[in-house]
Amino acid sequence: MVDKINLSVAVRSNLLTLQRTAGLTDITQERLATGLKVNSAQDDATAFFISRSLNFRADDLSRIKDNIELGISTVTAGLQGIEAITELMGTAKGLANNAAATGDTNERSTLAVQFNDILTQLDDLTNDASFNGINLIKGTPDNLIIDFNEDSSNTITVSGLDSTTATTGLNVANATNNFADSAAIDTALTAINSALVELRGNAATLGSNNSILQTRLSFTEDLANTLLEGSGTLTLADLNEEGANLLSLQTRQQLGLNSLALASQSERAVLALFG
Repeated sequence: MVDKINLSVAVRSNLLTLQRTAGLTDITQERLATGLKVNSAQDDATAFFISRSLNFRADDLSRIKDNIELGISTVTAGLQGIEAITELMGTAKGLANNAAATGDTNERSTLAVQFNDILTQLDDLTNDASFNGINLIKGTPDNLIIDFNEDSSNTITVSGLDSTTATTGLNVANATNNFADSAAIDTALTAINSALVELRGNAATLGSNNSILQTRLSFTEDLANTLLEGSGTLTLADLNEEGANLLSLQTRQQLGLNSLALASQSERAVLALFG
């Protein structure tokens, strides 16, 4: 049978102090390694689960933010298409005005050919103004639906706006646009001016939608950052404080070892008296 070893009160007290110090040192080293003061529910169940919930929602908002950014790019593509169409129409209008200013039949005919070439490019532009497979200005345009929250209860629908020549009134027959007489030129100019008014209206509508999306993007980014900051407040460790704690614990541990050594030495001295 093994004899039971009894420890003196002083030695036992020093050992318990060293054990507690070692435990606190492990906790501090973990905090320094992870940067977190709450690494699991055992550290602080309330803070841990609230922080996790905040992080989950921030992740959801990050995905929503990505979709809003895609929506902004889609609307921007439509606006760029309308801008390019408007620029070409300005060129076409200049050709019509030049034709009106000259009475030379050959020159008018040449200008009419250039005018009609521009018209053929307009619908090509509407067809090319797509992003991520969505085109907001082509004939039979797509609609864009974007979620603003996690359960899709708050959305925006950006309705497509047909900006083709057939809808804007620029599908003027080439025969009409040969600029053979002033009436034909006036017809072309009237059609261009009418189309420009409609295109500007389309651009204003898409621009308004784009402004809404930009505002929601900023709000979503700010909210996600606020959630992450709140999560960090609950769980992030103060590394300066933890570094100071570690130094203090290491000093305490060394003092505890010295105290234990002195207590043991004192006991051996007492035992020697009875030897």
